[in-house]
Amino acid sequence: MKKPVLGLILGGVLGVFDGLSALISAPEVSPQIGQIVAGSTFKGLLAGALIGWVSRRVRTLGAGILWGGLIGLFFAALITLMQKLSGEPVYYWEIMLPGAIVGTIVGYATFRYQEGRQPAKA
Repeated sequence: MKKPVLGLILGGVLGVFDGLSALISAPEVSPQIGQIVAGSTFKGLLAGALIGWVSRRVRTLGAGILWGGLIGLFFAALITLMQKLSGEPVYYWEIMLPGAIVGTIVGYATFRYQEGRQPAKA
């Protein structure tokens, strides 16, 4: 499995939990939890694929973790910006903190994962 594919899968799975964390951090948004989980999953898929792609190019674990966290923060910041521009209440920390954590986890996992080599065809 390639690192971007691993990042895509891991980002999507962790994105579900990122969305569900809204029930704990902001219980007043529970009527919109389906939309929140779907959006967080999509955000996790995009960020995970990008983090996996970047982890193929970095040389140290620290750089992989740092880039993962920064990419997670970037996508979370886009969500908070969309909230602000649409006039909705902005849940800055409730979105940014889980986004950074998910990005950091995906950055670590994709960096540590060794891509398997395909056997030579005869």
